[in-house]
Amino acid sequence: MKKFLKLLAVFAAFAMFAAACGSDGAASTVTEAANEAVDADTGDDAMQDDSMEDADTGDDAMQDDSMEEEVTLSQGGDLTFHMITHSDDGPFWSVVKRGAEAAAEDVGANLVWLPGNNDPLQMVTDIEATVAAGSNGIAASLPSPDQLTGPLQAAVAAGIPVYTLNSGVDFYKEIGATSHVGQTETVAGFGAGERFNTLGASHVLCAFQEQSNVGLEERCAGLEDGFDGTVTVQFGGLDADQTEQQNTINAILAADPSIDAVLGTGPVIAVSALAAAQALGRSDVQVGGFDITPTIIDEIEAGNIAFTVDQQQYLQGYLPVVLMYLENTNQNTAGGGLPILTGPGFVTPDNAAEVKALVAAGTR
Repeated sequence: MKKFLKLLAVFAAFAMFAAACGSDGAASTVTEAANEAVDADTGDDAMQDDSMEDADTGDDAMQDDSMEEEVTLSQGGDLTFHMITHSDDGPFWSVVKRGAEAAAEDVGANLVWLPGNNDPLQMVTDIEATVAAGSNGIAASLPSPDQLTGPLQAAVAAGIPVYTLNSGVDFYKEIGATSHVGQTETVAGFGAGERFNTLGASHVLCAFQEQSNVGLEERCAGLEDGFDGTVTVQFGGLDADQTEQQNTINAILAADPSIDAVLGTGPVIAVSALAAAQALGRSDVQVGGFDITPTIIDEIEAGNIAFTVDQQQYLQGYLPVVLMYLENTNQNTAGGGLPILTGPGFVTPDNAAEVKALVAAGTR
């Protein structure tokens, strides 16, 4: 029971953080909120519980302890949750996976991780197989809503709790999902546009790394809304071939010298954009990115990349598992019909060193 109450306290701290997303101090906000939540669980009520437990030293107390342990095991151990995403198990998604695995261990549930490797048809197959197997909960990203909405609606119709994560914030209600865990991509793109305004850019290339990914399209659309100058949106090549990606962006920059900034809609393509600009001797090109890897943090700390948008992907893995657990065991839902936001925050040269240690630990 204490474990369950602490989970609720920690989740409450995350909910408090969601309202404060978008500042450079996101990491400290989470830490403070979580500490407050844990401290709150050790106050007068906890002292009273300890006092009652000390007074109850007979056979009944031993029996109660045994019953409590059995309840905990039966509530968590028999639950199996499936996380189905377009993951390629790269540096971004490995952190999502680590968060999901940590949450499953914390609540005592089983987790099945099913990476789609940017193939919506594989995700459809995995969703349908998971529904047939009688999953206790499905958390799925939604890069291609036109292909994935139907299968996930079928999961909801089968009585399976469904949460969307990462991409698809505009479609989770249509699916009937309980909530969406992630950031609003258009808002994140808008914030990136404002950053480029401050940097004095006049023409930004929004380079994306996946075709037909609605989340990346929304990032570029948000950039167009938030930036005061010209925006060119163009496919910059897949992350799987960084040499080709760099060459593609190099050609775009060479063909249009008026481009003085690049927003890569992921961390790998942002680093490729930096390499392309450097190869051309274009030190005037400002580069921004999305998400976090050790390499992009190093470049930000060195002053070569201006910023990256932090959607805190560890939470996108962790929170859906906790939410599915609570919905299964206590009929709790969170979000009130609104998405549960994990971003945007921004990592800049001002806070890169603090985040760098967490990146090395594998949780950012």
